[in-house]
Amino acid sequence: MSTPSAPAVNGHSVTPSPPAEERISSPSDIYNASSVADIKATLTHLHEQEAAVTARLDALVASQKDFSRELGRLDLLRAHLGSQTSTTRAISHGMLSGAAATAGRISSAVRRLDLEQSRVKSTLGMVEQVSELKACVLGVAGSMGAPQDWETAASFLKRASEVPTEVVHGAFAAEMVPTAEVPDPPNVTLDNAAESLCGLFLREFDKAVKEGNGAKITRFFKLFPLIGRSEVGLDVYGRYVCQGVATKARSNLNTGTGQNDGFFYANTLTKLFEHIAQIIDGHGGLVERHYGLRKMNRVIERLQLEADVQGGIVLDTWSDERHIDRKLMDIKSYAFTFLVQSFLPPQRTTTPRSNSPGTRDGAAEDEGVDMKEIDGLLNEMAIMLGRWSLYCRFLAETCNPSEDEQKFNKPKFLEESTLSKKIGDRLVSPFNIMTTFFFRRSVEKAFQLDEQPSGLTLNPQRPLKADPPHITSAVDDIMYIVNKVLQQSLATSQVAVITSVVPTLSRVLGSDFIGMTQRKMRDECYPKATHQGAPPPEHIVISFLVLINNLDVAVDYIRRIIQNITESKKTVAGPDGQPEETDQLHSLFPSPADATLVSQTLTSLSATFEAKVTDLLTDGIQVVFNNIIKNRLRPILSDAFRDIEYQPSSDTAPLTTYHSDLDSDDPDSSPSDNDPSSPRELVRPRFSAAWTDLLLPLSRILNTPAFDRLLTVTIAYLSRLLEKRLWAYHGRVNALGATRLERDIAGLVSAAVDVGGSGAGALGRYRHREAFARCLQMVLVMGMDEDEWDDVVQGGETADVLDKLGGEERRRVRGMVRR
Repeated sequence: MSTPSAPAVNGHSVTPSPPAEERISSPSDIYNASSVADIKATLTHLHEQEAAVTARLDALVASQKDFSRELGRLDLLRAHLGSQTSTTRAISHGMLSGAAATAGRISSAVRRLDLEQSRVKSTLGMVEQVSELKACVLGVAGSMGAPQDWETAASFLKRASEVPTEVVHGAFAAEMVPTAEVPDPPNVTLDNAAESLCGLFLREFDKAVKEGNGAKITRFFKLFPLIGRSEVGLDVYGRYVCQGVATKARSNLNTGTGQNDGFFYANTLTKLFEHIAQIIDGHGGLVERHYGLRKMNRVIERLQLEADVQGGIVLDTWSDERHIDRKLMDIKSYAFTFLVQSFLPPQRTTTPRSNSPGTRDGAAEDEGVDMKEIDGLLNEMAIMLGRWSLYCRFLAETCNPSEDEQKFNKPKFLEESTLSKKIGDRLVSPFNIMTTFFFRRSVEKAFQLDEQPSGLTLNPQRPLKADPPHITSAVDDIMYIVNKVLQQSLATSQVAVITSVVPTLSRVLGSDFIGMTQRKMRDECYPKATHQGAPPPEHIVISFLVLINNLDVAVDYIRRIIQNITESKKTVAGPDGQPEETDQLHSLFPSPADATLVSQTLTSLSATFEAKVTDLLTDGIQVVFNNIIKNRLRPILSDAFRDIEYQPSSDTAPLTTYHSDLDSDDPDSSPSDNDPSSPRELVRPRFSAAWTDLLLPLSRILNTPAFDRLLTVTIAYLSRLLEKRLWAYHGRVNALGATRLERDIAGLVSAAVDVGGSGAGALGRYRHREAFARCLQMVLVMGMDEDEWDDVVQGGETADVLDKLGGEERRRVRGMVRR
């Protein structure tokens, strides 16, 4: 039968036709059945539906009795609930209504009683306060009369200040407090008394100051807060201590001459800060005890104003006496002639060579800038900045709360003080400028006086007369100045100094130290042959190797200097004899944020310098390899395998009777002079002797890390040459020869990584040996027996050993051997 198709839209069916199973499952499909099987299936489906419907109807009929029973129980419960509801309503309306009304009346009465009681208490309190106010007013008047007991009068005013203001100014107090002796309202009487006492205390305080009577000064100073004039007391006390600060500062400044003592002004400024700190530390307890917590801050602000004046005088005098402005002008106009001319092309430079007698005899002067004076000024400024930092830290700890990191921040009055701004203008800025000049001029002078190490030779038979490391004198001189400048800058405890000086050091090291070394490596001692086939001159090679050492040692110097500053130390014994950890940065910069910033700045110096040096060092090592080593490696390898045959007919067959044409690139090769019938090992001795002759002279001069770099480059190239040679043995190795080839390659690799003087150690030897992994795995595959090779083919454990060779390469290597 055909199935009617679904309606179509634009030639496409909207709904697909139902599958055959769904057509048969529908009761109406009986009319569309096309076979007896369809009819039977439809009837079966109808029977199942009939049985299901019948079962549901039976279940409903069976449950009707249970429903009826439950409905009966619900009707019974409803009847009981109705009776209970009626009973409850009767109780509520009859028995509890009276009790509820009584409770309401009692609650209202209690509230009225509480209100009346609170009003009585308030009235009594006001009466007591007015009584206290009256006693205080009469006490003040009486004490200020004939007895002139100022302490008692002040104490009465203190008690009166504790009475609420609305009571003092209220009508009840104005009616009850005045008497015939004291007819004025209490607020007028108290204000007049406080004003009168304030004036009296001021006069007595000034009189005690003039007499130098410390007891009277303290006596009247303690009375100001009692009469509500704390600000006046703090101001007059601040004025008093400032007079002492000014007198002491002028005395210190006039006791000597700054020209004769290089640290006179630094000591004068230190004494000023110490005097103020002593006043704050000694008098702070008294002020806070009588005036309240942190009330000393007002006195400190007044002291800072005096410190601005006196400190400014010291700095201005110092600047004039030391001619700072003129020296800054000289510094800014300094031309750094030697450095500039050193970077000019060789034909244009007129600068004498670094070892020339003229330079050594002092022909190149400082061009009007006295380096000793600059060094002395930097030392003096570092001391003054360090004392200023300690002073700021002391005020921060005194004035700020100590809960969080804000305790390390300068108080606002200190941050905005004129002395703080003058410190920045007169000390921080000149210090940064002079430090930059001092360091760069020191670098220039180090190169002017640079000396090469003596007694170096590439001849292994001659001893070296100098001790390692073999570097020029400029490296030690410059790194000494780096450490000096960093320690001097850190001693200031000024983040602004560190963030200015350290990047400047990095810039000068990169442009002048690294730049000068690069120029010398390129223009003065580049190791190139004088003519075709000849090695570079020995003295040129030695100079180039020494410059490589300079770079390597400089990196190590910088790294150790920075680590010495940033790392904690446990060398100081505590009171109990146990070592305690000391952190230089956190002691100089107590704020964690500042210490972190300084540490990051210093670490950045080391990382930046090391990155720049590494680039130049890598280029220098590559030059040594290309110009001194590379051209000799192929002949060394060819000579090592000269006349060696790897397809003997038996174990006793000669090993040296075959002159392999693999060595055709060595025209001077000839049959071995060894006994041709002896199967002795020849490859390793030959290679080791030539390898040592090539690298030992270099290893004696280069530092261990630098030589290790050179050895890494050399071994990488040697491994490629050796691999190329092994691939060329295709078809020229038999099973017995493969074993001997494996032995020779292993011996050659051992000789290569154990070159004398490398100082690589076991770890370094293993790393260098890894460069030959492909070669060693190639000869391993050549010498495998069939069982091992089958395991490799099947991907067994043996295959894991051959991780450097791909599957195709393994099969190609296996096919090189004649079986």
